[in-house]
Amino acid sequence: MKTIGFIVNPIAGMGGRVGLKGTDGMVEEAVFLGALPLSGQKAARALDAFKRLEKTADVGLSFLTPPGGMGELIVRSAGFHPYIVEANSSFKATTFKATTFKATTSKATAPSTAAIDTIASAKHMMNKGADLILFAGGDGTARDICNAVCDKIPVIGIPAGVKIHSPVFAQTPEKAGELASQYLEGKGLRCVEREVLDIDEEAYRKGQVKTQLYGYLKIPDEQGRLQSRKAGTPLSETASQNLIALSIIDEMQEDIIYLIGPGSTTRPILENLSLPFSLLGVDIICNKKILCKDARERDIIRFVQNKAFKIIITPIGGQGFLFGRGNHQISPQLIHKAGKENIIVAATLQKIGSLKGTPFLVDSGDLKTDRGLSGYIRVTTGYRQEMVYPIQ
Repeated sequence: MKTIGFIVNPIAGMGGRVGLKGTDGMVEEAVFLGALPLSGQKAARALDAFKRLEKTADVGLSFLTPPGGMGELIVRSAGFHPYIVEANSSFKATTFKATTFKATTSKATAPSTAAIDTIASAKHMMNKGADLILFAGGDGTARDICNAVCDKIPVIGIPAGVKIHSPVFAQTPEKAGELASQYLEGKGLRCVEREVLDIDEEAYRKGQVKTQLYGYLKIPDEQGRLQSRKAGTPLSETASQNLIALSIIDEMQEDIIYLIGPGSTTRPILENLSLPFSLLGVDIICNKKILCKDARERDIIRFVQNKAFKIIITPIGGQGFLFGRGNHQISPQLIHKAGKENIIVAATLQKIGSLKGTPFLVDSGDLKTDRGLSGYIRVTTGYRQEMVYPIQ
């Protein structure tokens, strides 16, 4: 019998599509802007692997999980019967439902959960002998898990937050479940210590990235399923980035709307057009004029309604994610509406090299959308220079 601790941060990721760059301390504003909780849906996708494990392996499974939307509802909906551990007394399980959430400014209907609930739950699970803790959230949730268990028990992160820089997360929810199953089945995976990183959200919202190391967590080591740590951009890439920007600008068409995703590789497009930009947000331009700076998902939908548009993005250095890391405002619906042929990927050869031959990754939040992007895509790597690169 193997025991799994399962924790969901129900507010994780809510700030992404509404352009808040994170959800810490911003839940009420996210709700006011129309944000919907998505972490429960992502967490549920990880549980499919455990259904297969019970059927194909001689392994019995038991779940430890907090009440309500912090885990219980998701585990029960997957067909398992969990043992409920206590969260902190501040958590009100009845105020949050995993599948429905009405956007409102009322504090009574916002998910009532805090860091102390995650910490308390993880400590209970460790004390009750969990073999592994699987948690859904972002870097802030990883910090809470680190505060609770340090490196005393293996953990795996299900990517569900806005900020996912720490290499303690699997590449997708499905791979988180697969990795956990492989470890619990006794497939000989060794555990390694990996960094828990987080950024200052206030500085992040101002376009500044201030990353800090908060500790280490013990993770089953399987490189094919874990995401890498984000790689920085060296100064020597500046010239290459400008050549990419000039090439994309020369190819821009009249009356076509362009969504410029976040990143230091896409920023020179707006700089060379002498337009204002948000380094860490999504900007909208048309006919080389700014339509909207730091757009939310609903802003984008309003501008592209019944109009042709293209999406310009850059993969995250060292990780390779095209969607689902830092650009949640470009939702699966928008990706589908644009079509793969209207997605422009910009990356310097140095950034491509940082991937070490691994394919681009997509974790948009919708499996159908992710699968529709798999295959190959053209990448602008310089002025009138392109290469073809695989998407997993």
